[in-house]
Amino acid sequence: MSTVGKALFLLEQFSAAEPEHGLSELARRASFDKATTRRLLVSLAEHGIVEQDIESRRYRLGPGLSRLARVRESHFPFQQVCIPYVRELAQETGETIHLSEYSSGSLMTVHVELSTRANRVNVDLGQILPLHGTASGIAFLSRARADILKACLEGPMEAYTPFTVTSRTQLEEAANQARSRGYSRSDQGFEEGVSSVAAPILNADGFAIGTLAIASPLSRVDTDTCERHGQMAMRVAADISSRLNGEPTALQNERAS
Repeated sequence: MSTVGKALFLLEQFSAAEPEHGLSELARRASFDKATTRRLLVSLAEHGIVEQDIESRRYRLGPGLSRLARVRESHFPFQQVCIPYVRELAQETGETIHLSEYSSGSLMTVHVELSTRANRVNVDLGQILPLHGTASGIAFLSRARADILKACLEGPMEAYTPFTVTSRTQLEEAANQARSRGYSRSDQGFEEGVSSVAAPILNADGFAIGTLAIASPLSRVDTDTCERHGQMAMRVAADISSRLNGEPTALQNERAS
């Protein structure tokens, strides 16, 4: 693994659930020796990518990442465009809505609007979503580039629950169904008791760059609810795609007619 790869691997150990880590813990997780881990962390800290708490001596992500995120967002305003739609959909459905973006081989949750109900699905910001095991992943694959789809079909598929799609045949069928109807559905594929629908957000070339998903407790979903949520996700994802690509949205077309 290259030095850059090692540094990125360390950064991937931080999450919303585990925002801080000690030196020994990071070295153990990464299977690096402590000297290598310390050298990488010192270099990352010099650029503000991580920072160390003065009292606890534990490391956390630094403000340098926020600066880079702002630069990226100013040139490719994915979240800026999407978040108002996500919030409106959360109010409309009363369920948890999460937005994901694809980058460097992974689909990552970049924004979450949690349901206000007591019985709700919780999704962590920054969570990596397996392409084969989630509604978001399957929706993405339904409109993914051929090389991305091929790599996923030929790669390992971990079983997160007894209901996870774990074979090439199953995954191809699920992606084809999602492509045909415009949204995907996954019942308990990643977490038991959770039902989700998702729709792909498309770039100007017609390939997926992210997804929009509605996640509900399985006990609150029937066939009609799933169909309704699927249509809503598909409509909102299409409007987001249009906005990102500088095209009129379905709502704007409707108002103009």
